[in-house]
Amino acid sequence: MAEMATMAATKSLEDKSLTTRAVVPLEFREMADELKMSPAIASGSHVFLTGVTGSDSHGQMPTDTEAQIRNAFDKIGLVLNEAGLTFQSMAEMTTYHVGLRDHFSLFDSIRLEYVREPYPAWTAVEVAGLRREGAIVEIRVIANIAPDR
Repeated sequence: MAEMATMAATKSLEDKSLTTRAVVPLEFREMADELKMSPAIASGSHVFLTGVTGSDSHGQMPTDTEAQIRNAFDKIGLVLNEAGLTFQSMAEMTTYHVGLRDHFSLFDSIRLEYVREPYPAWTAVEVAGLRREGAIVEIRVIANIAPDR
């Protein structure tokens, strides 16, 4: 009897692992291979996006704050689209900012161009620095796969 329960539990874990997959838009394949990471992981009823900064399509970090913020949101859109989702699928967003108060109003106005009600939960954190040299913002998102957010 205990053996059957163990087999059932193992089968259940195997079934759940089958629902986890990498989400890698064509535009991110080279970077994902180089860094050995996934731009997002779809698992269960959620998609977990890796934090993105505002580098451009050539990997260069603009010095312009607005360009960085827009680039970051555009990259999130690419990943969501690859998963068959939209910005309305976002359940939670965490943003990391170097100099938060210097660009918060601009960030917020751009954010509102991409999201609408019901707005995702959002935490904004000021940090001393980010991995990418020159980056002033990094955005991390969790999205719902189910359409009834």
